[in-house]
Amino acid sequence: GFDPPHQSDTRTIYIANRFPQHGHYVPQKFADNRIISSKYTVWNFVPKNLFEQFRRVANFYFLIIFLVQLMIDTPTSPITSGLPLFFVITVTAIKQGYEDWLRHKADNEVNGAPVYVVRSGGLVKTRSKNIRVGDIVRVAKDETFPVDLVLLSSDRADGSCHVTTASLDGETNLKTHVAVPETAVLQSVANLDKLVAVIECQQPEADLYRFVGRITISQQTEEIVRPLGPESLLLRGARLKNTKEIFGVAVYTGMETKMALNYKSKSQKRSAVEKSMNSFLIIYLIILLFEAILSTILKYAWQAEDKWDEPWYNGKTEHERNSSKILRFISDFLAFLVLYNFIIPISLYVTVEMQKFLGSFFIGWDLDLYHEETNQRAQVNTSDLNEELGQVEYVFTDKTGTLTENEMQFRECSINGIKYQEVNGKLTPEGFSEDSPDGNRHSLMKEEELFLKAVCLCHTVQINADQTDGADGPWHANGIAAPLEYYASSPDEKALVEAASRVGVVFTGISGDSMEVKSLGKPERYKLLHVLEFDPNRRRMSVIVESPSGEKLLFTKGAESSILPRSKSGEIDKTRIHVDEFALKGLRTLCVAYRRFTPEDYQEIGKRLHEARTALQQREERLADVFNFIERDLELLGATGVEDKLQEKVQETIEALRLAGIKVWVLTGDKHETAVSVSLSCGHFHRTMNILELVQHKSDSTCAEQLRQLAKRIKEDHVIQHGLVVDGTSLSLALREHEKLFMEVCKSCSAVLCCRMAPLQKAKVVRLLKTSPEKPITLAIGDGANDVSMIQEAHVGIGIMGKEGRQAVRNSDYAIARFKFLSKLLFVHGHFYYIRIATLVQYFFYKNVCFITPQFLYQFFCLFSQQTLYDSVYLTLYNICFTSLPVLVYSLFEQHVHPHVLQSKPVLYRDISKNAHLGYKPFLYWTVLGFFHAFVFFYGSYLLMGEDTSLLGNGQMFGNWTFGTLVFTVMVITVTMKMALETHFWTWINHFVTWGSIVFYFIFSLFYGGIIWPFLHTQDMYFVFVQLLSSGSAWFAIILIVVACLFIDVVKKVLYRHLQPTSTEKAQLTEAGSGINCLDSMCCFSDGETACTSVRRMLERLMGRCSPTRVNRSWSSSDPFYANDRSILTLSTMDSPTC
Repeated sequence: GFDPPHQSDTRTIYIANRFPQHGHYVPQKFADNRIISSKYTVWNFVPKNLFEQFRRVANFYFLIIFLVQLMIDTPTSPITSGLPLFFVITVTAIKQGYEDWLRHKADNEVNGAPVYVVRSGGLVKTRSKNIRVGDIVRVAKDETFPVDLVLLSSDRADGSCHVTTASLDGETNLKTHVAVPETAVLQSVANLDKLVAVIECQQPEADLYRFVGRITISQQTEEIVRPLGPESLLLRGARLKNTKEIFGVAVYTGMETKMALNYKSKSQKRSAVEKSMNSFLIIYLIILLFEAILSTILKYAWQAEDKWDEPWYNGKTEHERNSSKILRFISDFLAFLVLYNFIIPISLYVTVEMQKFLGSFFIGWDLDLYHEETNQRAQVNTSDLNEELGQVEYVFTDKTGTLTENEMQFRECSINGIKYQEVNGKLTPEGFSEDSPDGNRHSLMKEEELFLKAVCLCHTVQINADQTDGADGPWHANGIAAPLEYYASSPDEKALVEAASRVGVVFTGISGDSMEVKSLGKPERYKLLHVLEFDPNRRRMSVIVESPSGEKLLFTKGAESSILPRSKSGEIDKTRIHVDEFALKGLRTLCVAYRRFTPEDYQEIGKRLHEARTALQQREERLADVFNFIERDLELLGATGVEDKLQEKVQETIEALRLAGIKVWVLTGDKHETAVSVSLSCGHFHRTMNILELVQHKSDSTCAEQLRQLAKRIKEDHVIQHGLVVDGTSLSLALREHEKLFMEVCKSCSAVLCCRMAPLQKAKVVRLLKTSPEKPITLAIGDGANDVSMIQEAHVGIGIMGKEGRQAVRNSDYAIARFKFLSKLLFVHGHFYYIRIATLVQYFFYKNVCFITPQFLYQFFCLFSQQTLYDSVYLTLYNICFTSLPVLVYSLFEQHVHPHVLQSKPVLYRDISKNAHLGYKPFLYWTVLGFFHAFVFFYGSYLLMGEDTSLLGNGQMFGNWTFGTLVFTVMVITVTMKMALETHFWTWINHFVTWGSIVFYFIFSLFYGGIIWPFLHTQDMYFVFVQLLSSGSAWFAIILIVVACLFIDVVKKVLYRHLQPTSTEKAQLTEAGSGINCLDSMCCFSDGETACTSVRRMLERLMGRCSPTRVNRSWSSSDPFYANDRSILTLSTMDSPTC
């Protein structure tokens, strides 16, 4: 995001820009309201883009080679390096320029939007980009706020308004914002124009939920100071709802708004494949330097003999022949460097970028990753990590909203030491039936009523505006027949308020500064005095209200670890037992307490709160101290137990991950008992697993001793599986001085559960494992703002589109709607992406070894005179045209195993783990294969076309260019056929580009060699290709050499497949025997459905997958994880051969 330079910790804003008349005020300079998301301008695009592209090693390397070719006499034309470099740079620049043009277009639309500003006593229409800090802006219903505004007034008498921040954090519930009383009455433009006030607030920061400021209002002879907090700030990008209009003063504009500061730059994560590519590149640079140095040394060793000298055809002048040996050596070394430079594949990077960009669309198009209930499909935020999905070794998952539905249902509660359950809309003590006297009562006991009132008053729940009497009237239930519809950012609060309403205590809304409650039909009004907001450090929230009798009461609810120690009375021991029992059932628990204030107590509290809330420096710390002072000496009322159901197929998905060799860690903020119960129910822990615990430690010594005991037990019982439970406090102690021992224990366990975790602790655990000596690939998945830190820390971050906002989705690399989709994402998409790009990278280096090695071998036959074997046009087009498309199409569509098989057999995932296909053994195999094929190309052509063989009709032998063209022809055919051998999944696109590439080469060569080109200095290739094809011996050599190269590769594949097959190869044989259809499940759609986009429809038709008419689904029941798998479809208008 944008980080503005700050002169001080606060800024002073004069409303309506009425600056003081005295000369002591120095105007502060604020950002204008233009939003700039673009990267380039018309003037800096070329230099800035070129600078960024040449920071890439391969591009910079080819630039150096190109400059060398321009400066010295080299064996090849500068075009051979310049044209491919120009092609790669141009394609990338066009792509980045187009993307930036779209950003400019979007910026102009936003910056040019019409807005209304109060100026000179009236409303003035202007453009959004013209708003200045201090301007009073009017926003109407359903409009988006153009800047960050401090609310001054609304059309409501109390100065409140409702907004939705769905576009910022994804929370769909309406949030209430309130103006200070002194400005809330200024509801007209004329009155606002007379307002004289100053706002002092913090400098811009990215935190959406933090705002510290105060407003000083000048009223005749006095100045009134009021605190400003998040409830006063209307964020840019949020939308006004259920309110006719509001007026607000601009405090943050343009790139200093919170929305702009939260702009997320592209992920800087690097995949294992990218790291392997860079390692291979260094190795090939070493090979290149070795070949160049060796060739230079051999040249001078050869020329040391008197009978050998610089060949005449090199065209060296007398001055060059007599120049310094050192200069000649350097010049020759650079010339050899240029001659062999194509061993480094310049087009590899642009091909990889295209593959990642185009391949990422398949995730969004996959209907198996589409959630119909919420109408959400998977989305890709970072295509750079597609292949990393196939390398995951550890999954770190949140619990609430990720493994569970985050849909809370009230189940039990404890009031005054007695457990209760809800039975047919009545609160019934445990053990009593509905027919018993106590179970059939129609009134509430005093303790029960107070408990339920606490639940109904201590919350941030809102009521649907359609069920109120109007914006200005009091909020009432719209008749008994229609139950109130509640909205809440916390599902727990919503479940509790709904449960209270079912048993007779109904929260009916807020009217002005009062909260209304109906207790068994009797309305009561409580004046809301103060709200002590929830924060993760306190783990509780409180409200201070004035009862109808005038008594000041504090109601508090929160985690039992934060409430019970602060309670001095009530059934504390019994409640603690009940809380543990609730947790063992997997219920989420909260404790409820209250406190009565004397008038003196309340006066002291009000004074302290006002001082803390109006402070501009260290406001959070001061508020925390005041909250701790208030929330003490509590009287415990009871506890609640709320059930959060597991999501569908969570247990099956976790089991599949385990079979794939992936270890699952659950990181949650829930208490120990609740977390363990859920881990058992979701299959994270097995009943037969030995559960080890590292909990409730207060000192380093006890924690270290427990760790040693656990390590000893694991060694003694190494045969059975172990699970580990760690709480946040013990984790902090373990990581302080015993990190190594802690990691040994964790890695020895099959499953780890960390409970009572703070957000930063989650990230710390991920970082700890990520940076361990083995450096495993980690994946973090979660749905809430508290999961963002670990999502960003992991190699791959996945956000769940849940009910806790979209912070996790916005900060993730990938986003899915349900946890169960993780198996398809990893086992199918991850597997395919990895295999595709691994083969692409290895193949690129292989075909360039095949390309350049004959150049090196040819130097032994031309006395290292730097004579090139290939024509410059062939050198230029080899990577760009002749061999580029087959591997690109392969990297997009290859499916070496059917998707259904990959998903139903998670063990196949192990075959590609630990970067198996890009390790040094596969790299060595592909490199040796490239050298072997290159030797066969060169020496096969040389031996078959010996010096005494008459090849042409007139008895002439082949010349230099004909021989080089023969080697090049054999090479193009062989490397293309090698790609065909690697392909398991053929569409007509594969056929077209594979055979079409060979045909195109022949047609181009005939055309290029059949015409005299006037702009070429020499016509070396004129009629060469025609002569080559007119020789029967040449055809025989081509066929024989191609077969000889590929035959060994075929034999090797057959032997390995039958003698030492991998799990994947066994699955391929099984699949071939079962006749599974080759339909790609990632591009299918159901009965009567059409493709979502024209692009997808075009691709599906191109691949020959489905007809434009309907397809019938044939459900497969053989998949244990997805009973309704869409991978197997029966085409109604296409037979198997067509597919």
